Amino acid sequence: MSQYGEPDHYILHVSDTHLVSGGDLLHGKVDSARNLNELFARLESSGQRPEAIVFTGDLADAGSADAYARLREIVEPVADRIGAQVIWVMGNHDERGAFRAGLLDSTPTDEPVDAVHDVGGLRIVVLDTTVPGHHHGEVTADQLEWLRGVLATPASHGTLLALHHPPVPSPDEMIEMMELRGQAPLEEVLSGTDVRGILAGHLHYSQFCTFAGIPVSVASATCYTADVLLPAGEVRGQDGAQAVNLVHVYRDRVLHSVVPIERSPTVYEMNLATLRRFQAMSPEEQAAAAAAHSRGEPANV
Repeated sequence: MSQYGEPDHYILHVSDTHLVSGGDLLHGKVDSARNLNELFARLESSGQRPEAIVFTGDLADAGSADAYARLREIVEPVADRIGAQVIWVMGNHDERGAFRAGLLDSTPTDEPVDAVHDVGGLRIVVLDTTVPGHHHGEVTADQLEWLRGVLATPASHGTLLALHHPPVPSPDEMIEMMELRGQAPLEEVLSGTDVRGILAGHLHYSQFCTFAGIPVSVASATCYTADVLLPAGEVRGQDGAQAVNLVHVYRDRVLHSVVPIERSPTVYEMNLATLRRFQAMSPEEQAAAAAAHSRGEPANV
């Protein structure tokens, strides 16, 4: 019944899982695997069926083969059951050889892990912005030429660009040493193309901006998050507020919704059948039902 109609595509955007080897805890405190299992249990039980799940980097905290194996064990069975394509993106904590072998079943090399995926006419381009041995990001001249060639032909439903390092400013001064460097050439390549959105991670908190006139959506982390409401120059990682983004692609717009992983106490619940009954009421009946509902009384809907 919405004036916008149904979206053409639904993508789940996940970032910074930072899985570790064996039963270890990240920083000795955070159970990254538990958080990821909770996310996918919620997704499957919700009945929602994204066409693709995009992971924008830092998938393994130290690039270990065991961590990549654990990641696949958690993600792929659920993705298979719900019919979702899984798209992996390199992050600065990942290691290219182990990433290729562990997630892509391909020969380990040190070349950038760039790729193009088709999701029912929506093109998702993966760009590896990592610099081996460093936390900042860069895009090489060869990658820019490759990207220019890919984008020369528009996709039927447009393109989403997925990378780890977001081309955005940050209120956290410490991020400047880890940001995507040399952004101007990338901006030039993207300007005027069919790229409708940029998906990124790296920051460990949700953020939205524009780049080359294109909306940028940064997904928070599933491991731990960054507290950015701090005195200048301070950094604090916290085991809370983990979230993912739901990406709904409409014909003329792209919607990004931030969803916490952890369940919170229920205030009220409503299903579609109840909503339809409410919509069928007169304005006076709706007002009475809403007032009763706000008081915690039966709304008689």
